[in-house]
Amino acid sequence: MLIEGFSTALTPINLLYALAGVTLGTLVGVLPGIGPAMTVALLLPITFNVPPASAFIMFAGIYYGGMYGGSTTSILLNTPGESSSMITALEGNKMAKRGRAAQALATAAIGSFIAGTIATGLLVVAAPLVVDFAISFGPADYFALAVLAFTAVSSVLSRSVVRGLASLGVGLFIGLIGIDMQTGQTRLTLGIEQLYDGIDVVIVAVGLFALGEALYVASRLRHGTPDIIPVGRAWMGRSDWSRSWRPWLRGTAFGFPFGALPGGGAEIPTFLSYATEKRLAKGVAKEEYGKGAIEGVAGPEAANNASAAGTLVPLLTLGLPVSATAAIMLAAFQQYGLQPGPQLFDNNPALVWGMIASLFIGNTMLLILNLPLAPVWAKVLSIPRPYLYAGIVFFAALGVYALQNSWVDLIVLYVLGMLGYAMRRFGLPVAPAVIGMILGPMAEVQLRRALAISTGDVSVLVTSPIAAVLLGLAALALAIPFIRAYTARRARRTSAGEMPADKEPAGRP
Repeated sequence: MLIEGFSTALTPINLLYALAGVTLGTLVGVLPGIGPAMTVALLLPITFNVPPASAFIMFAGIYYGGMYGGSTTSILLNTPGESSSMITALEGNKMAKRGRAAQALATAAIGSFIAGTIATGLLVVAAPLVVDFAISFGPADYFALAVLAFTAVSSVLSRSVVRGLASLGVGLFIGLIGIDMQTGQTRLTLGIEQLYDGIDVVIVAVGLFALGEALYVASRLRHGTPDIIPVGRAWMGRSDWSRSWRPWLRGTAFGFPFGALPGGGAEIPTFLSYATEKRLAKGVAKEEYGKGAIEGVAGPEAANNASAAGTLVPLLTLGLPVSATAAIMLAAFQQYGLQPGPQLFDNNPALVWGMIASLFIGNTMLLILNLPLAPVWAKVLSIPRPYLYAGIVFFAALGVYALQNSWVDLIVLYVLGMLGYAMRRFGLPVAPAVIGMILGPMAEVQLRRALAISTGDVSVLVTSPIAAVLLGLAALALAIPFIRAYTARRARRTSAGEMPADKEPAGRP
């Protein structure tokens, strides 16, 4: 099947789409404050009239290109496009300030290539196994799976569970808009006929992610050209290679399994990779940590890109997005009337395996593009900020209007853009809202189906062993942040109670 996928991906037109995807993804991903999720959301309307197989080959390129581009911004500007790039910025920018920007960019690019290639190979092995398991899922199991996605993403991708659940509620509300397919009743449409079919997932993705993020970042940046560290062609010396190859492999080992877990994301493996490399550092590496150690760039970047391939396992096999970018990819599938899951592998094998094969091709293209063209990508950063964010707003509006030539879509886009800005402004994560909007209708349909089969008996939701385990994991995902907060508070009280008498604060009885 993978060989057949290569026969699809290696056609001249699909190679062109792959090249366009990795170039556009890197170009937009390099821009400050724009991560892979926003990159895919912004470019989603462009592929509206492209054949599905070619579109997803292009999306795969955009996805990986955005991951590559984010490291350039982190290293040269100390401006991570997303939270998983924070560790890269931590050591990478210090390397750049020491005159080692070329080495930092090179280890990020090569590490991303190696991690992405290994992780894509693991995706090839893991996906069919998960599909065989998912075939046994019933309506109650799918509902429990959606609940697990809701709770995991809400608790992991936000600073507090309450804010994550609030964001999820916003997404579920948006998902209810339109005609109820089972009763024929209109819901939350305000009598506007254009809303009877609901709000297109592309509009939600572009509005909340691209437009909201652009407004938020633009409101916090001063006008003018940022200070960019000059960089030549990316290269690595012999000592850099010897110090980087082990962190690349360890980062891959961290990234892929965490990426495949609901709510695992890329943040945890990048932090684990950084902590592991810091603990294992010896000699020169130990002295350089905190001042620009190459291991602190190599490991987290490998973990970041390996987790990107890991997120495709639950997305393609279960239709379960476990990250913000995966949620946008799911919106892309729904744009073409496709539902990821076990049936996708049976009904559209050329599309799925062509997309997976294109990941290998796109990875190679990105390595070829990023090493010699690092100075070119660095010059992109000199675009004046007012032009940059005005351009994002313009192209977002143009792409959304082109979907149905509807002025209502434009109004909805700007309303969602302001909502996305407000959510960022008050600390509500955007990813749970998008996942709630996409998975909410599916969860509702599966819940109704399960209750109809059991003639209203609610116990059907926990009688299946799979559903019971998934709901238990969902409850655990909600409880873990509270348990952590409680143990941390108790530890602080214990340490305060054990404070020696001569060290007690003045005035304490």
